[in-house]
Amino acid sequence: MTKKLDRVYAFIDSQNLNLGVRSQGWKLDFKKFRLYLKNKYRVEKAYLFIGMIPGNEQLYTNLADSGYQLVFKPTISYTEDGQESHKGNVDAELVLYAAAKVFSRYDKAVIVSGDGDFSCLAEYLLEKNKLGRIICPNKRYSSLLRKYSRFIDIVSRARKSLEHKNSQHRRSVETLGLSGHGDKTIVARAKKKVNRGNRKNGFGGGKNSSKSRKAKA
Repeated sequence: MTKKLDRVYAFIDSQNLNLGVRSQGWKLDFKKFRLYLKNKYRVEKAYLFIGMIPGNEQLYTNLADSGYQLVFKPTISYTEDGQESHKGNVDAELVLYAAAKVFSRYDKAVIVSGDGDFSCLAEYLLEKNKLGRIICPNKRYSSLLRKYSRFIDIVSRARKSLEHKNSQHRRSVETLGLSGHGDKTIVARAKKKVNRGNRKNGFGGGKNSSKSRKAKA
């Protein structure tokens, strides 16, 4: 009989991932990253936790089209150096989804963040035999995650495959994360789209950062 494959869900701290990668001098292509999660880790659903900022509707639509399940966190506006900025924290929502809301729907969880605040979630998932991998943006992840080092992978090690390039050659990206085996089909686009609204581009950063400017190490 064919062995039943684990159902794998990913829970992504968007700002920690984005800022952690940018701190290494490059920009992540989120469409490629979603395919990478699908092909390398067999991620069926990827929950992306992100701050809701007016004017970023096109960004949210693009992320949904790339196959992410978006979970929004309200942000707080504040002024810094005379400019309006936004701050939000998605930690509570990510833990809530992974440990409660969709806990019964998956067999293994992939946590995407280098934030030590998720060490309690990793511990809980390990106790329940549901911890798959912890994917950190770079090698400077929190010391609180070190005891889970056998589960940790580093995004920056796949920079060549995952880097966003404005004038990149549009080669096929269906095989990202594959090593000769696995599903090579393209992730289906999300059926529901976010209201397009303003077409402002860019992911986090600048004055529209939905979290602190520095990813926690």
